Amino acid sequence: MTDSVNSTPVFKRIVLKISGEALAPASGFGIDTDQAEYIAERVREIHDLGIEIAIIIGGGNLWRGKDGVERGMAQSTADHIGIIGTVMNGLALQDALQRAGVITRVQTAIEVKALAEPYIRLRAIRHLEKGRVVIIAGGTGNPYFTTDSAAALRAMEIDADVIIKATKVDGVYSADPKKHADAVRYETIGYDQVISQRLNVMDMTAFTMCQEHHMPILILNFWQENALRRAVMGDYSVGTLIH
Repeated sequence: MTDSVNSTPVFKRIVLKISGEALAPASGFGIDTDQAEYIAERVREIHDLGIEIAIIIGGGNLWRGKDGVERGMAQSTADHIGIIGTVMNGLALQDALQRAGVITRVQTAIEVKALAEPYIRLRAIRHLEKGRVVIIAGGTGNPYFTTDSAAALRAMEIDADVIIKATKVDGVYSADPKKHADAVRYETIGYDQVISQRLNVMDMTAFTMCQEHHMPILILNFWQENALRRAVMGDYSVGTLIH
């Protein structure tokens, strides 16, 4: 399927899952405003098509909980620090989107009244209906859950059509393409096949939730030119659609 087939997007409402590392500079740590502006421009391109966009963002560019745990920190404390990191990233991305001319709201699963709205499902949906991009930070608000799980949960709550997971890989392969020259990239694949082949798509809690509630997952290389726009127009050859 190519974008020439469809003159309008195939999705009305999406959840875009972006890792915190996407905002990082070359060093891998911190927030790079150039990266934020690049992400904002890609989001603006599909927002201009009339697509309703909710963004779930990670915090790995600011804090990695496993490092704290390895040094004896309680898992809950380590995870809560990461949750705060996602709020910081959300505010940075909001700034970039606003400067790109896209009205944006940040909602958080934890209470940060002075900086962002609390996540309220119906309020988030109302923002989307009014054409605002909603950045949902704070993960699920609970330790022991990844932002993949937050993406799956919020996608179900706001009745999204698909979760688009922005990565640096152009889809799901039968094996690691860097190690196996004969690895096959799937354009579409079923949930059961992902599980049986133990393919690394997202954490199992999130993936199982998507499978149980029939939430499609689209994996693509966010940094490939026009990949996101082509995907929302129905050209799944730019990535892998799991359904």
